[in-house]
Amino acid sequence: MISADTSSLIEYLKGGNGPDIEMIDAALSNNNLIVSPVVVSELLSDPKLSNDTIKKITLLPQFEVDEGYWRKVGFIWAKLIAKKLKVRLADTLIAQSCIEHDIPLITRDKDFRHFKKHCGLKLLEF
Repeated sequence: MISADTSSLIEYLKGGNGPDIEMIDAALSNNNLIVSPVVVSELLSDPKLSNDTIKKITLLPQFEVDEGYWRKVGFIWAKLIAKKLKVRLADTLIAQSCIEHDIPLITRDKDFRHFKKHCGLKLLEF
């Protein structure tokens, strides 16, 4: 199983190419892709999406939110803020989902590097 961040999925949905797109395509073909509910929300926030794209996004398998998830999010967010690192809440939510389930994250977003270095996120950066 792998997960993908909004940055790579946007490029995938646009028909882009690259190693992250190839990994997403292979994972979808093998039913090995799971995403954070936050990623689904971010993708659906584009008001110009076609109905076909909306359907594809809503059919993506999503992580379940386990008991204690929000508390863990708060702790890793605080850990990175204490180090004076640039950290967004949405990225923290996505990272925690992957950390909690021990699933690597595909991304083009360099902001996730802090979660890799300090929180144990398995990261596939492109």
